[in-house]
Amino acid sequence: MAVDYAIRGGIAVITLDNPPVNGLGHSTRLGIVEGIERANDDADVRAIVIIGAGKAFSGGADITEFNTPKATQEPTLMTVIKALEASAKPVVAAIHAVAMGGGLELALGAHYRVAAPGAQIALPEVKLGLLPGAGGTQRLPRVLGLETALNMIVSGAPVLSEKLAQTALFDELAEGDLLERALSFASQAAERGGPYPKVRERKIAHPNAEGFIQFARNGVAAVAKHFPAPHKCIDAVEKGVKEGFERGLAFERECFLALVQTPESRALRHAFFGERAAAKIADVPSNTPVRKIERIGVIGAGTMGGGIAMNFLDAGLPVTLLETKQDALDRGLATIRRNYEAQVKKGKLAQEKAEARIALIAPTLAYADLAHADLIIEAVFEELSVKEQVFRQLDAIAKPGAILASNTSTLDLNRIAAFTKRPGDVIGMHFFSPANVMKLLEVVRGEKTDKDVLATVMQLAKKIRKTAVVSGVCDGFIGNRMVEQYLRQALFMLEEGALPAQIDRAIEKFGFAMGPFRMSDLAGNDIGWAIRKRRYLEQPDLHYSGVADRLCEMGRFGQKTGAGWYDYQPGKRDAAPSKLVDDMIVAYSKERGVERRKITDDEIVERLVLSLVNEGAKILEEGIAGKASDIDMVYLTGYGFPLWRGGPMLYADTIGLYNVERAMRKYAKQANGEAWRPAARVTALAQSNGRFND
Repeated sequence: MAVDYAIRGGIAVITLDNPPVNGLGHSTRLGIVEGIERANDDADVRAIVIIGAGKAFSGGADITEFNTPKATQEPTLMTVIKALEASAKPVVAAIHAVAMGGGLELALGAHYRVAAPGAQIALPEVKLGLLPGAGGTQRLPRVLGLETALNMIVSGAPVLSEKLAQTALFDELAEGDLLERALSFASQAAERGGPYPKVRERKIAHPNAEGFIQFARNGVAAVAKHFPAPHKCIDAVEKGVKEGFERGLAFERECFLALVQTPESRALRHAFFGERAAAKIADVPSNTPVRKIERIGVIGAGTMGGGIAMNFLDAGLPVTLLETKQDALDRGLATIRRNYEAQVKKGKLAQEKAEARIALIAPTLAYADLAHADLIIEAVFEELSVKEQVFRQLDAIAKPGAILASNTSTLDLNRIAAFTKRPGDVIGMHFFSPANVMKLLEVVRGEKTDKDVLATVMQLAKKIRKTAVVSGVCDGFIGNRMVEQYLRQALFMLEEGALPAQIDRAIEKFGFAMGPFRMSDLAGNDIGWAIRKRRYLEQPDLHYSGVADRLCEMGRFGQKTGAGWYDYQPGKRDAAPSKLVDDMIVAYSKERGVERRKITDDEIVERLVLSLVNEGAKILEEGIAGKASDIDMVYLTGYGFPLWRGGPMLYADTIGLYNVERAMRKYAKQANGEAWRPAARVTALAQSNGRFND
């Protein structure tokens, strides 16, 4: 049973015990109602305390029951709260550590609340594209006041209990033993007698409620235009202010049921579960032993190496940072210091913490100084011969059991592992630039990578706050393999009739953080050029538009040269359309004998996004990605795919695979159509009315 019932000195103690955060699953809800009834039927019981076991009071809904019949099976949370409110004996919620979502709504249904300092209080449903569904929008403003409550509901952000100590949310902030304080409080409440207070009976006080609600609407309109949930939160609170608790509660329920069906909420829930699913690997049990990681080595102090090092410094792990030349090492250390100083200036980091992190760096020019590292990550030039030199040296000096990781973004990890006598210890850890900021970590599993190595790196990713997604070995892994097809389509469309600014504008309007040409200018067009040169040799049948090569032959490598697909003013990142480039593109089409045509924004978006989908389907067929949601997590956390659309594979599910395949067959009949043969997985799902994310 997920609830324990005991009696302490005439007080019934109902303990929620559903690890890890006492989620309010069906058995927990049932146990609470039965406990309330049992206490009310027992003449020797004077009051009731509800408390959480372990790490939390309650984190809210039990996510293991999402999308199952148990989620809505009676007693629902609304029924549980009614039972608390109707209790003839006083009910005290004793809150510690976490009271979020339904957990906070449960506490608001109690007559009294006693909290420990440091408890995180929140209604985070908005982060899943929803609003609180068990009275949160109605009860919280009645105890916190309109402004504080609405800010919490719309943001979903947690607030520490001591910051709310002077509000009507808590009747007491308890130092010392929480249960003892709650028992004492409950005993006193019973002595005073009823009727016992109900939050629903309180008034929402505000000198200008209408004005503040309009102010909140304006703020939400500016930051959440793609997400309906924050707007509905305001609507529900306003209903309660204007028409009272019961009408507000009914309207909140209507809004909840409507939001559950929105594509935005489906996308946010997909991302929520996708991140957790990414950590689960089919053939690597959760109890797989992991290696101890206490000391890190990073080879290369450039932009990538320095950023990688900062992840571990932020987690309190010492880093030995190796470079081949002193001036390169000095530049790298200076950049790391500058990054931390910038955080201090912005108020994001205390000066003493910045200094403590910098003090964890041990700079070196000698490979021998990496001999005691538990994990060594190389971030050197993306050339196989360079990687070979590094891994042969690591094989010679690294201690037995050390994990040897490559930050390669495209190269064959199996060949890299073969440069050592310990291929089982070799793994890919592909960070994204800037490595200290970007959330994605592609973990590349080689043919011989040991399971405990994989489990260790996945666990370590959590420690450094990365979303880790496992990829098999192929050229470009998941993210870069797919983005290559996306860029091919963008270049074909230049040749056929579009210009860089139109393509970027169309896909950015769709929701991408940055279009393909602004992205290429930022990364460096010479990087793509080098990859294409390799492709021309390795895959001579793979057709590219030559327009990007023509740009690179002009020396326009992007922001770093002040000129790429766009023009840039010195010291600025603003992309200005370039007449020189536009003229070059038009001339290239003429030279190729291509009659330019008008390409609509809809075609641009469809071709770019479906090129990702088709390659993603091939990646699933080949087992490079374990599941479709892994691909979506790569694109949501590493490539700027719009969060409210849920990633390329969920987007394909949303519009329907039948429609996806039809579009692909249409483009297969156009110029450059050889890229549009639908993957077998696309065709199969189109015929069966299936989904990638089933």
